[in-house]
Amino acid sequence: MRIVWTRLTWATGSLTRFSSRLMIWRAHGIKFAGFLADSIFSSDGVLPDPRGFLKKAVEVVHANGGIFIADEVQPGFGRTGDAFWGFGRHDVVPDIITTGKPMGNGIPVSGLLAKSEVLAAFSDSIPYFNTFGGNPVAMAAAQAVLKVITEEGLQEHSRVVGAKLLAELRTLMDRYECVGDVRGAGLFIGFELVTDRHSKTPDKTLALDLIEKLREHRVLTSVAGPYGNVLKLRPPLAFQEGDIDWLVGALDSGLRELGR
Repeated sequence: MRIVWTRLTWATGSLTRFSSRLMIWRAHGIKFAGFLADSIFSSDGVLPDPRGFLKKAVEVVHANGGIFIADEVQPGFGRTGDAFWGFGRHDVVPDIITTGKPMGNGIPVSGLLAKSEVLAAFSDSIPYFNTFGGNPVAMAAAQAVLKVITEEGLQEHSRVVGAKLLAELRTLMDRYECVGDVRGAGLFIGFELVTDRHSKTPDKTLALDLIEKLREHRVLTSVAGPYGNVLKLRPPLAFQEGDIDWLVGALDSGLRELGR
């Protein structure tokens, strides 16, 4: 089995290289199994746009006999605001969906959803057993989370409050040259730090220093992206419009205290 990590964007060149790689595999007798992706590419630095850019990649996957596995651990459960699932922003239907942490709001639980024909290829030929599968306590927690998301309209809340938060965070670009980009969807935002906005040279050191400053202001976050220079801002869905000034203010103060 071969696993290939690839950075896909909406660019035609990326898809062409992806297709070429699959053709090379096929020529060497290597069967393509599938494509696994987090639909907001959170660990790659939060790459939400343009909407729909995953669609062509999934078409290539299916054309080559593979399946598309949507990793919804981070973008799922209404966080992006535009759709309940992150992949919903791309107008695609996965063959398999994996999810976890958010569905239990702290209670250990995970889940897998799949098209019947895909699951049958596994379950009809391989015996499967899971000691903790269907744990009633975990299932009760997951049902309670779904109930709250639905009854309190948290997906729409994420869309509205997230858009306002994004707009306020972008004002920091006017004050600090080191803020290279601010991008996101709903309450899932990437705050990119660079040494120079024109060259977009990643500034990992600043990102790590800023994380420590934010901690002093009682804000906890982490870095993402291949260069570790993107702050992943993913507040709880309970984050309110009144919390925006506090978060943006913490970032403002942190950058100022670091002499930026």
